Amino acid sequence: MGDFIGGVGSSLHTIIFFVIAISVLVSVHEYGHFWVARRCGVKVEVFSIGFGREIFGWTDRLGTRWRISMLPLGGYVRFFGDADATSALPDGTIAMTEAERKVSFAGQSVGKRAAIAAAGPIANFLLAIVLFYGLIVALGQPFTPPVVDKVSPGSAAEAAGLLPGDRILAVDGSSVERFEDLIMVIRLNQGTPVRLSVARAGEQLEIGATPTITEIDNGQGGKQKIGLLGVSSSGVEFKEHGVVDSLWYAVREVGSVVNVTATAVGQMIAGSRGTEELGGPLRIADMSGRVAKVGIDSFILLIAALSVNLALFNLLPVPMLDGGHLLFYAFEAIRGRPLGDRTQEFGFRVGLAMVLTLMVFATWNDLVQLRVVDFISRLFT
Repeated sequence: MGDFIGGVGSSLHTIIFFVIAISVLVSVHEYGHFWVARRCGVKVEVFSIGFGREIFGWTDRLGTRWRISMLPLGGYVRFFGDADATSALPDGTIAMTEAERKVSFAGQSVGKRAAIAAAGPIANFLLAIVLFYGLIVALGQPFTPPVVDKVSPGSAAEAAGLLPGDRILAVDGSSVERFEDLIMVIRLNQGTPVRLSVARAGEQLEIGATPTITEIDNGQGGKQKIGLLGVSSSGVEFKEHGVVDSLWYAVREVGSVVNVTATAVGQMIAGSRGTEELGGPLRIADMSGRVAKVGIDSFILLIAALSVNLALFNLLPVPMLDGGHLLFYAFEAIRGRPLGDRTQEFGFRVGLAMVLTLMVFATWNDLVQLRVVDFISRLFT
């Protein structure tokens, strides 16, 4: 009975923090669309956190219905004239007066529509910057000097000739300011040779090394392939920065997350990294619960990273996503008129199929990585 109650408590903990994370990310994303739309003169009919039936809500003085809905797995903003909650083109059979068209989304210039579409991802980037900035100001930035303390026997580092006391200056021409930068680059490596710039006894050397590919437990019942050099450092500390400098370092952290995500996705597309690492809502939920138990600062870091990933995902040039809208608006700006209704409808259908396929694939990965598939199969064997 104690194990059962503990399991229920753990599941409830995971659900609560998953809902918090998703609600924050979606609220900020949709508020970005909302804020820019209002300033472009567009009437916003609904701002919803969650889908489905409204639990409670209120209407503001400008006529926007703010609502909390039953299914807390997303949200949307509906502009005046939209046919649905996905901001698709309005039904051309619906007549509008000139006054109504001026406050509709479709009645805006292509530049304003593009600004509204881009505002959601931009809001997520800004959220990540704010969260990183707050943590750096409050706690400092993890900083370990990029100096080799130990070299593991039989490792790639030993084969390359790295020695204790070596200071890593750069990897493939990209400067290394802290040991954490080196770890991030090497972990993403999938067995590709790298060029290390090393300071040793007052001299600068160029050393070639090929990281070893190793499988590690990803903490969620699955495995993850990472590159290992075989060096370690010591003296981990949190380096404090000034209020102004912290903003720069926060922006750099966002840039690092973008680089890591883009590199990993590129490796998946190229086939050098397995797609089993692609996670969906179940793994995000599991991660939210696990990270929240570590500490509130770790949970904030997770939200910041997820916010960047949400922005990047929405900027993909896929119809149904913000990036797809921006692609259509780019064609419209070049042609001087929108794409035909059939072309847009076909694009949205293809985009919907792509997004749903990705969601199903990611959810299947979640079920496999979280051992749900193994559990179900054991019930029938």
